[in-house]
Amino acid sequence: MTSPVAFDAVEIPLPDGTADAYFAHLDDGRAYPGLLFYPDAFGLRPWLGEMVRTIAAHGFAVLAPNVFYRSGRAPVLPVPDFSEPDAAMKFFTDLGPMREALTPDKAMQDAHGYLAWLSANDLVAPGALATTGYCMGGRLALRTAATFGAQVAAAASFHGGFLAAEDRPDSPHHTAADITAELFIAHADNDSSMPPEQITRLEQALDTAGVRYTSVVYPDAPHGFTQQDTPAYREDAYQRHLHDLLTLLHRAFDKE
Repeated sequence: MTSPVAFDAVEIPLPDGTADAYFAHLDDGRAYPGLLFYPDAFGLRPWLGEMVRTIAAHGFAVLAPNVFYRSGRAPVLPVPDFSEPDAAMKFFTDLGPMREALTPDKAMQDAHGYLAWLSANDLVAPGALATTGYCMGGRLALRTAATFGAQVAAAASFHGGFLAAEDRPDSPHHTAADITAELFIAHADNDSSMPPEQITRLEQALDTAGVRYTSVVYPDAPHGFTQQDTPAYREDAYQRHLHDLLTLLHRAFDKE
C-alpha cells in the first residue's frame, strides 16, 4: 500500500526575507529525490497544492515556493474571476511591480536558497535535484538548470513563455551551454509568449550546446493548460504533462 502524502506549509529563510512554501512528500520517513516546483504567475493556491501532492505521491519530495514573497505571503493577489471583463488584465497590471521586484539576479539568488533548503532536508535524498515550472515558472526552471549545473539532474517547463526571446537578457536560450540536466519542454499551442520562431531558436540553442532535451507542442492546449482554476485548463493536456514529467524524473533519478 502506498503511504499517504504529508503536506506542510514551510518557510524558507532567504537573504531578502522569508519565503512561504508548500512541501509535500510520502509520509513514510524515507528520503526521496527533491523537486523544486516553480508556480505560474497566479502563485500558491489550492490547485497548486493539489499538483504538488499528486507529484509527491509518485515518490518525490516537492517544494513549491512563493516566488513573490518580497511582496507578501501567498496569495499575494487572489486568482481573478475570469467571468468578469478585464479581470485577468487587471490582475497582471497589479502583479507588475511584484514581477519587477523578482529580477533575474534575485530569482537565482532565491533559487540557491530553495535548492539549499531541499539539500539540507532529511526527507530529501542526497545528490542532484530536479526542477519543474509552469508559465513564468518554466523560464525559472530552465534558468535554474543553467545556473546550478550538475546540482540539477532534470528540468521541465510546461507552457513556459519567452524561453528564447532575443530582447530579454534572462531568456534561457542565452545560457543553454551551461545546462547539464536533461530537459523536457512542453509548449502550449498558439502561444503568443512562445511563438514558433522562439521554439525554433530555443531548440537550435539546445542543439548547439549538446543538451539532452525533448521539445514538444501539446496540440489544442492553450497557454496555462495545466491550471484547473483557469479557463485555459485542458484535462487531457494536464494528464499528459503528468506522464511526461514523471517519466523524466524517474529516468533522471533511476540513474542516480
